[in-house]
Amino acid sequence: MEVTITGASGFVGKNLSNFLKDNNYNIQNLSLRNKWEINKNTKTIIHLAGKAHDTANTSQEEEYLKVNTELTKNLFDEFLDSNIKDFIYFSSVKATADTVNGILDEENMSNPQTHYGKSKLFAEEYLLSKNLPEDKRLFIIRPCMIHGPGNKGNLNLLYKVVEKGIPWPLAAFENKRSFLSIDNLNFLVYEILKNKNVPSGIYNFADDRSISTNDLIKIIGRASGRKSRLWKLPSGMISSVAKLGDILKLPLNSERLKKLTESYEVSNEKIKHVLDIKNLPVSAEDGLLKTIKSFKNK
Repeated sequence: MEVTITGASGFVGKNLSNFLKDNNYNIQNLSLRNKWEINKNTKTIIHLAGKAHDTANTSQEEEYLKVNTELTKNLFDEFLDSNIKDFIYFSSVKATADTVNGILDEENMSNPQTHYGKSKLFAEEYLLSKNLPEDKRLFIIRPCMIHGPGNKGNLNLLYKVVEKGIPWPLAAFENKRSFLSIDNLNFLVYEILKNKNVPSGIYNFADDRSISTNDLIKIIGRASGRKSRLWKLPSGMISSVAKLGDILKLPLNSERLKKLTESYEVSNEKIKHVLDIKNLPVSAEDGLLKTIKSFKNK
């Protein structure tokens, strides 16, 4: 089967492309930077390309709207006018909520506050506003924080802290966060592609269990062979330092503190229900161990 992927050069795109190739799919890469042309034999479009969330908050709203919203609209219009059967759009949990009370599911009322989240939601709303022919399927995927060997981000920053023996100063913040290993992401997309009975809709992607940041630090310690050190410094003091970081452009700012310490639990029950599976193939802990061990080899 022919599958066209936008954003195939990114972390998710590379991993998903290789996984699908290993499972006998023919992958076509599609760049949206210039005028594009979709392969006529394509049966599925997986739209990964987009502008990622800028935690430094230096990007303008227009940049997000141009890439995340308008390009998605244009690509979807072409899909509707084609013989392509499936359109899989990778949105984000941040299209519905920046903070979560309880566990986030697909029924949550969307109210994003960032330019990034709004641009993703605007794209979702456009896709859902169109009449979808009966022989086509539309999947809006909302993944939480994706990780795996080769990706860079907060997990790598945490690894460097533990590896250098630096105490973790944010242990006073008690939280639970959902993660998504790239292996589970690949598995879920593959199951959607091969199972034509999966209905169109919005689906959260997340690992089966949430992990606290303190437990994550301990997992990093095991993976790196270093003893993790947890310091419970006053949370008020840490928050004040983060606010100072906003002004002085320090590594610890309010946005990064929020990402490291807030609770953000995401339910994956809907996608598991339609696929009729009890558990994803990789546990949250094993996925994190695999990712973290890859940092050690660099």
